[in-house]
Amino acid sequence: MSSAEWEEDDPFEEQRDKIENPMKRLFLAYGRDYLPQVTVGIFASVFARLLDLLPPLMLGIAIDAVFYEDAVFSEQIPLVVLPDVWLPTGQEAQFWFTIAVIGGAFGTGAAFHWVRNWGFNAFAQNIQHDVRTDTYDKMQRLNMEFFSDKQTGEMMSILSNDVNRLERFLNDGMNSLFRLSVMVVGIGVLLFWINWQLALVALLPVPIIGGFTYLFIRIIQPKYAEVRSSVGTMNSRLENNLGGIQVIKSSNTEPYESDRVDDVSMDYFDANWDAITTRIKFFPALRVLAGIGFVLTFVIGGLWVFQETPPGPFTGDLSVGMFVVFILYTQRFIWPMAQFGQIINMYQRARASSARIFGLMDEPSRLAEDPDAEDLTVDDGDVVYDGVSFGYDDETIVSDIDFAVDGGDTLALVGPTGAGKSTVLKLLLRMYDVDEGSIRIDGQDVRDVTLKSLRRSIGYVGQSSYLFYGTVRENITYGTFEASDEEVREAAKAAEAHEFIENLPDGYDTMVGERGVKLSGGQRQRVTIARAVLKDPDVLILDEATSDVDTETEMLIQRSLDRLTADRTTFAIAHRLSTIKDADTILVLEGGEIVERGSHDELLDNDGLYAHLWGVQAGEIDELPQEFIDRAQERTARLVEDAESDDD
Repeated sequence: MSSAEWEEDDPFEEQRDKIENPMKRLFLAYGRDYLPQVTVGIFASVFARLLDLLPPLMLGIAIDAVFYEDAVFSEQIPLVVLPDVWLPTGQEAQFWFTIAVIGGAFGTGAAFHWVRNWGFNAFAQNIQHDVRTDTYDKMQRLNMEFFSDKQTGEMMSILSNDVNRLERFLNDGMNSLFRLSVMVVGIGVLLFWINWQLALVALLPVPIIGGFTYLFIRIIQPKYAEVRSSVGTMNSRLENNLGGIQVIKSSNTEPYESDRVDDVSMDYFDANWDAITTRIKFFPALRVLAGIGFVLTFVIGGLWVFQETPPGPFTGDLSVGMFVVFILYTQRFIWPMAQFGQIINMYQRARASSARIFGLMDEPSRLAEDPDAEDLTVDDGDVVYDGVSFGYDDETIVSDIDFAVDGGDTLALVGPTGAGKSTVLKLLLRMYDVDEGSIRIDGQDVRDVTLKSLRRSIGYVGQSSYLFYGTVRENITYGTFEASDEEVREAAKAAEAHEFIENLPDGYDTMVGERGVKLSGGQRQRVTIARAVLKDPDVLILDEATSDVDTETEMLIQRSLDRLTADRTTFAIAHRLSTIKDADTILVLEGGEIVERGSHDELLDNDGLYAHLWGVQAGEIDELPQEFIDRAQERTARLVEDAESDDD
């Protein structure tokens, strides 16, 4: 897949490109609150690594002063900063003193390592938690247009994979960065103190390593962005397929879906392998460069000690002990330089992930709430749509919608699939905001009141009857969390649900399973109706609430709906026209416009679209006009074309 195709695949590309320095933003927005933890970690890391440098130095001093006896012990430890009177003079005493210092350095260093790990882990975990919760909070507050364009797997990839990748860098990456920085600076100082000429030899590869690392950053950064995008695409495909596994099995399309998963998996493989091949070339090359510096140091230093005269242009003396210290420090210096590549690797991954996270956070919302908005007050429940039009992506969905509903009346919306029925009522809930016109409840424009009060006043019962993982009681009280057990039971009775709930293994405490899979479709629907009853809304929306149940269950649900709709303003969407024929007013929509309105009998007498839809459900297919059939075929063809376009 080309770079351009990857960019088209990334749903947050436009926002991501506007973020110039996502890691700087991450630290400024989230790191400040946890500055004490990371500060503790940094200081502990510095002291821990300085203590780690002490054993090799003491070893070199002991070789020269204790074993070879060709140096005075006190003159060999100027960095220990101890008075001469504290230093032992006898050979055996110096030996045990060396062991004590080395042992103390290891013990104290271990304590600092623990503090360091605590500081960096606390810093990383807290930021990870805050970023994930803020990203989710931002996402769930976006209007529904956002969710119609984005796939669940893509958003899950950001909330899970990308946020977790941040934690790895903030903990392991930053921990290693300060650890290696202290090692490089500390060892560099010691090397120059021991023998500045030999130190220059050891540091010869450093500029080359720096230039090589810069080149790696330039090459790897766009590759990691492609990897993150491909992960989201793959997750979306897997999520869609797992959610539709019943359709896949019943359609006998397992080979077809396996091929599609193979395609997105191969896209991820190609992107990831491209990044991997770049990375696995970089790190061995760094090791070669580091090794060259180590070998040169060993050769020149070894000749210096063996010949007891400096080779070539070098001057001065080099003792055995200091040569050993130099070799140990050189190894500790060169390898950390190579390990900086790993840190840069983690940083680039984190940068790509943070760009995607902030791309989601910066997703613009067309839905804005006035900070001075007042709560909605519902007295009669009158609802008025005044010249309402709405669309997105330059496509008009509904146009010039005008109607009024008196408080307590029922208005039904019918029409072919894709006519805009659900969109009309989503505008009432402010899932979207109107482009033109206004919607008023008891004279109050829904855009001028708080979203919380608006949606608290409106109950919604949809076709999908979505249940959350948890108990029956938790699903009934969802949104009305303070309800008492008695109120829950009364709501269930009103929804014709109490009897079947009591017969469940644990009654109201029965777990419903993921998406309520342990309950039948009719049972799930009655639980959602009980949820709406408990909410006791002023306005009720029924979105094809009985379309997916059998006739007997529909009768039970219809009884509960009759109780629920009594004395409250109700909107009902239905394809099954028998369920709404008693509505006070029926609106017929086609192509996003109202083409008919009236009562059931009036619309039948008009012999228009409603009458033809009624004829279809009554089985009077042969009596339908050819014009109606042709228009139905055109609508079906458009829906299929749109579905295939979305799938591609």
